[in-house]
Amino acid sequence: MGQILGLHYLNPFWWVGIAILGFKLFALVDAAVRREDAYRAADKKTKGFWLAVLGAAFGLDLLFGVDLLYSFLTIAGLVAAIVYMVDVRPAIKELTDRGGGGGRRNTGPYGPW
Repeated sequence: MGQILGLHYLNPFWWVGIAILGFKLFALVDAAVRREDAYRAADKKTKGFWLAVLGAAFGLDLLFGVDLLYSFLTIAGLVAAIVYMVDVRPAIKELTDRGGGGGRRNTGPYGPW
């Protein structure tokens, strides 16, 4: 009945789908703003590879919709975004954001400040 009236937001799976889309978009934007040489230095494939994988994952969900029960592509894209967020992103951040200041090294004689 909710789909007939256009009340998709009443379905909890709709909210899960929106959260997945948001997560994939965040991973894609984060991969886009990181430096190319940091990917090579961290030995985590290339920036182009991650942009292609994450862009395809996000784009296919936008094109075909997020369907957790039947879509292998949604799950595969979610796994790719999770791998990027828990493996690639921390390794790149460690190389580029030392000291926490966006690449600046705010350290004193007794450690970071």
